Amino acid sequence: MSEALPGERVEDKSVGELVALASSNISNLIRAELDLAKLELKADAKKAAIGSASFGTAGMIGGLIVILLSIAFAYGLVALGIWHWAAFLIVAGVYAVVAGLLMLFGKWRMGKIEGAKRTRKTLKDDFSALRHRGDSDTPELTV
Repeated sequence: MSEALPGERVEDKSVGELVALASSNISNLIRAELDLAKLELKADAKKAAIGSASFGTAGMIGGLIVILLSIAFAYGLVALGIWHWAAFLIVAGVYAVVAGLLMLFGKWRMGKIEGAKRTRKTLKDDFSALRHRGDSDTPELTV
């Protein structure tokens, strides 16, 4: 299979050589698009993992809040004049604030997922270029 050299005329090539050249160019284009998609999806997977870990941590802290609030409520009911339950409520409040901050952080990280934006754009540009190339009256091959 021969490559087209700069300045070489398309008319000098046989149909078989042109088909082989076009096939090679399309193969290279598809390979490059797949590589770009892999890179973008790997970055998005990392962002999703960090966001999911934040949501999971917030869920575990939420479980602790339920336990601490339950203990505080129980102590409050048992010892209605004793202030031990107030300390338990303060600790539960601190955990609630931490869980809220982790939820906001997780949402922020999930919002940064781009969804292979560059791959979609380059694919759209490639298909657009292929469509417009067929519109011209004279065949043209750019290498």
